[in-house]
Amino acid sequence: MKRSLRLSLLVISALWFVATVACAADLPKRGLEIFWIDSEGGGSTLILTPAGESVLIDTGNPGGRDSGRIVAAARAAGIKQIDHLIVTHFHGDHFGGAAEVAQALPVVTIHDKGIPERDPDGRAASSFQLQIKPYREIAAKRERVLPGTVIALRGVSGQPAPVLRCLAVNQQFVAATPDQQKKTLFTDVPAKAVDASDNANSTVWRLDFGGFRFFDGGDLTWNMEAKLVTPHDLVGNVDVYQTSHHGLDVSNHPALVKQLAPTVVVMNNGARKGGEAGTWATLRATPSIAAVFQVHRNVRVGPEGNTTPDLIANPDEACAGNLVRLAVEADGASYTVAIPATGVSRKFVTTAK
Repeated sequence: MKRSLRLSLLVISALWFVATVACAADLPKRGLEIFWIDSEGGGSTLILTPAGESVLIDTGNPGGRDSGRIVAAARAAGIKQIDHLIVTHFHGDHFGGAAEVAQALPVVTIHDKGIPERDPDGRAASSFQLQIKPYREIAAKRERVLPGTVIALRGVSGQPAPVLRCLAVNQQFVAATPDQQKKTLFTDVPAKAVDASDNANSTVWRLDFGGFRFFDGGDLTWNMEAKLVTPHDLVGNVDVYQTSHHGLDVSNHPALVKQLAPTVVVMNNGARKGGEAGTWATLRATPSIAAVFQVHRNVRVGPEGNTTPDLIANPDEACAGNLVRLAVEADGASYTVAIPATGVSRKFVTTAK
């Protein structure tokens, strides 16, 4: 009798184990997510890896509005800390909200190009030191970014490992590989006036997840963008291109956009900042682009300065700060870009090579 009972318990336990494994196998695997948060023409791009690691690239403006939207988006995604904070350059619409974010969510490591001793744009030193002070005092580990820096992100068994690599910083670029050196690229697009601001010093990043690739160039400007693809293509093709510098005409060089050959473009513009005519001409002349999502409608112009209305997260200047969300499938073979607030969703197959 006792032996029969033990056998029955063993059988039940075995069946429970098999059922548990089967249920676990049926659960969908989480892939990579990217959120473009409305900083009203500032920069704030939040990445969540399959392992649950968070990367925040830029933090919007100071004053509580942008940081509040970042923190709300992070908490909604289940993020309890910012594992990696990247500041592309030292303009207030990119680093300004960092200290406020750090007050609400612990920041583990900050990656930047080194805090300058004086204002990189040559403005009053006292004003810059006052502005940078909260950022300088964030309690976090600091890592100096160099061309070729790779931020170590944890992988998940059975999925591609995410790789986040810096391609340029302070107008210095990664070296071309032997394969890249075999092909020389040229452009007949004229250079623009030398940019003496810190925009030209922005760090430039490419994120890989299996076959998926995403490009974030901060506020990099025209002449430096050209050096990413001429005389050698240092980036390769990507699936998703975040417009440089919020879609301003002093950035978004046609040679760069053409060589990236993105399928999707996300413009982190404001209602009255970015999305300028020259950038739209470049985007519309790039045959690979299937969809352009905008964080904001450009209220200064009509349809010619905007994407289709359904792909605009915030159609009104006074807005709720809706975000754009991208979700890459666990195998990295496809991805969906959506505006959760409106229910709009578009699915794409990765094509970058």
